[in-house]
Amino acid sequence: MSDKDPFDDLIPVPPNVTDLAEFRNRPRDARAQPPASPGGRKSRFRSAAELDGKPIPPRCWLVPDLIPQHVVTALYGDGGTGKSLLAKQLAVAVVTGGKWLGRDVTSGPVVFLSAEDDDDELHRRFAAILDAEGRTFADLDRLTFRSLAGEDALLATLNPRSGVLRRSALYSELDAVIAEQHPALLVLDTLADLFPGNENDRAHVTQFVGILIGLAIRHDCAVLLLAHPSRSGLASGSGDGGSTAWNSKVRSRLFLHRVFQGEEEPDPDFRVLSTMKANFGRKGTEIALRWRDGVFVADEAETGLDRSAQRSKAMRKFLELLRIYTEQGRDVNSRAGRYFAPTIFAAHPEAEGITKPAFADAMERLFTQGMIRDVEVDRHRKKTTVIQEAK
Repeated sequence: MSDKDPFDDLIPVPPNVTDLAEFRNRPRDARAQPPASPGGRKSRFRSAAELDGKPIPPRCWLVPDLIPQHVVTALYGDGGTGKSLLAKQLAVAVVTGGKWLGRDVTSGPVVFLSAEDDDDELHRRFAAILDAEGRTFADLDRLTFRSLAGEDALLATLNPRSGVLRRSALYSELDAVIAEQHPALLVLDTLADLFPGNENDRAHVTQFVGILIGLAIRHDCAVLLLAHPSRSGLASGSGDGGSTAWNSKVRSRLFLHRVFQGEEEPDPDFRVLSTMKANFGRKGTEIALRWRDGVFVADEAETGLDRSAQRSKAMRKFLELLRIYTEQGRDVNSRAGRYFAPTIFAAHPEAEGITKPAFADAMERLFTQGMIRDVEVDRHRKKTTVIQEAK
């Protein structure tokens, strides 16, 4: 039998520590220490107190209230609506110091990457814009462009096993051009050609937009990314596409769309540019546009927002709020009273300034077009009539 006391190897329990400083300065096993930063990376965390006394940086815009600087703005539009033309008009306005849709822009160089139009089509489009503006190609000396139509236009590559996106050789080339030109604006046309991942995969989307945000911040420019909306985005009128991460990650999102009455398009030359997301400005702005002689011009009637655009906005918002209320199990109806839809919707925080009369007009138009209907339902053993979206 061993003479060793079985309790000799036990480690005494340390006394309770109630002093925070004593606790933090206690001896600790090296294994418990935080790992060193990989590659000796220096942390850039800092105290907010360091900002005391420093001037607050102003908000910078490429186009006030529509396209902010240093971030990514997405411009969505269905095929053939004219989003590429609108982006080219913006590029010309920026390099010439002109106006875009009647609005002031920040002047500077532009880099335009097109994966849809070939060189000849780009030539024709720019010529039409210059003709409308009374300018010549000599005025575009600060516009650097490249067509990748028919070529590999991916700005990143995707590892199918890890799901990690890596910057491509084209990205490196683009990065070098931007560093040389110092543009105020980078236009990327379009997302479907530039993005290697699944548009419905949040991780892929987040990584890709992060890559573009890096360009915007590092080169102090606005990035305008053109994209096509999904079927559901078109059907709902939201104009978004794929994963909700697209809308979440960009700081501003614009939607160029046609105006329909039922299944018909009364004016094929008419468009509306809507602000669907605005982190730094007001959401809900709508600009009425008309295609004329190869370019879009802001409709001068009613200071750029004519009756058709107002009606389109009110109808879209009515349907959007009706879906929200339906999902929440909250009924609205078409009869004046406590649950009158126009009254309730006009008071909603997301009404975007639309009035009760405008919602009432929108409701009647939606009924006429068969997009909504009155349905009798049972509520608490009592029949009541509510508005539902037509299926």
